[in-house]
This record gives sequence, C-alpha cells and structure tokens, in this order.
Amino acid sequence: MPESAAAGQQPVLSPGPRQPFGSRLAAAMAARGPLCVGIDPHPGLLADWGLNDDVASLERFSLTVVEAVATLAAAVKPQVALYERHGSAGIAVLERTLAAASDAGVLSIADAKRGDIGSTMAAYADAWLRDGSALAADSVTLSPYLGFESLRPALDLAAESGRGVFVLALTSNPEGKSVQHVGGSESVARRIAEAAAEENRRYSGSLGSVGLVVGATIGGALVELGLDLDAVHGPILAPGLGAQGATPADLRATFGTAYPAVLATSSRGILAAGPTIAGLRSATESTRNGLLEG
Repeated sequence: MPESAAAGQQPVLSPGPRQPFGSRLAAAMAARGPLCVGIDPHPGLLADWGLNDDVASLERFSLTVVEAVATLAAAVKPQVALYERHGSAGIAVLERTLAAASDAGVLSIADAKRGDIGSTMAAYADAWLRDGSALAADSVTLSPYLGFESLRPALDLAAESGRGVFVLALTSNPEGKSVQHVGGSESVARRIAEAAAEENRRYSGSLGSVGLVVGATIGGALVELGLDLDAVHGPILAPGLGAQGATPADLRATFGTAYPAVLATSSRGILAAGPTIAGLRSATESTRNGLLEG
C-alpha cells in the first residue's frame, strides 16, 4: 500500500512541466492507489441523489464527485454520452467538470470512445487532446474498429501534448466477442494489444501513454486468446469493479502479473454513496483500500 494512502493522507501531485501521460498516471497510482472513479450522471442516479434530470443537476452532481474524490483517486472518468444527452449545455458542464478535475490535481479520462478516419479522426483528436481545447482531457478512450492505424492523429497528438489514450481491446459485454475474439490465437483483441505495445516503444518509464480498455469481468479471456498485457507497457483501464460484479480478487486473478498496470474503475458502486461528500469519500476510500490489500 502506498505510504501516503495507508496513512489516510491526501497527496496532491506537484505541478510542473507536463510529463507524458503514462508517467503522470504511474505517479498518481503510486501516490493514491489504482482507482479510477467514473462520473456517470445517469438519470436514475440523479434521482437517487434527489436531483432533477436537467443541466443544473448535472453540474451539481459532477462537481460534487470531483470535489469528493479528487485527492483519493488516481483518475476520474466522465462518461461523455451522459453529458451529450443534454445538448450544448451538457457539453459546457463537461468542460467545467474537466477543468475542475485539472484544478483539483486529479487526472481525467474522457470516456468518449471516438474512432473514425482521416480528417474526422484528426478533429476528434483536436477536441480531446489539443492544448487550449475546452474539452481537452488528460486522456480519452478510443475505438480502433476502423483499423488501429486510423487512430494515428490521436496517437501522435497525445504523444506531442503529453496526454494519453485508452484503446478498446477486450470489453466484457457479450456482443464484444463477435468482433474482439475473432481469429482465436490471432484475435482482433490480440492484434490491438500488439499494436498498442508497438506504440508504447516511444515512451520510457514504467508506463507508456497508450493504454487499453479491458473489462474487469472478462474472466479467462486473456488466457484463451493469448494476450500478453505485460508486453503492452501501458496502463489497463478495467471498468466493472463493484456494481458490475468484479471484486479486487477477481482483478488479481484475471490480470495476473499485469495487475500493477491495472487502473480499476468503479462508477455506480461509489456514486450510489452520494450525494454527501462524506459518503462519496468513504466509498472511495473503501474501494481503493480493497485494491491495495493483498
């Protein structure tokens, strides 16, 4: 367990010139533990907090989560679709949420799952990864299913700006197998992992800045498909901890020797403890400590 986390302290990462995202994430995980808190303002969660399904409540929910968890989690992950459903005003709230995360010193992952080709992909990269963009996050999730190389504008801009990307590789939804598992020992998922490993050759340090999204509830799929996540040399974003059924023990069993690179994500399991700051902090600390034990 990191000494500062074990002592209940609230480490704030030192400001300075922007280092590569992978290095900054590795430092945050060492200081605070390997937890990412999803910011998922579902209508049902807003109602559970006694809030309306409107823009004002969206902002109150989002900024409350950032305030509560910023010193306890390595990263926060706003789910972009749940802001987009409120139109331009919702996107403005997302901009303010990302700014609040930056001000609070916690890394942000924009869960946008963008993927396209050519100038369109370049525009997505510009939105989420360019210095000066109102939507710029520390990292963004990407979909590689138009071909991994179609992500080149984002991969290169992330490297240039000190930001990162998380590429969908092996998700836990049942439908994912129809694409990701195709090819068996030469599966689509394995090729994505190998491409990410190649990209991370440009980075030194303990983690590269090209991460993968691998579901926490995939069970034995890594072994079945022969994926070597240690070779990726990048962070593994693992959604599914808590409400979706995965436990810290499941994560250790699933990821094996790659577990030190795993950034486990919990959303509803922590957010259900709101709306109070104290409740959210308690749930975050409990979840984080479970990841650090053993």
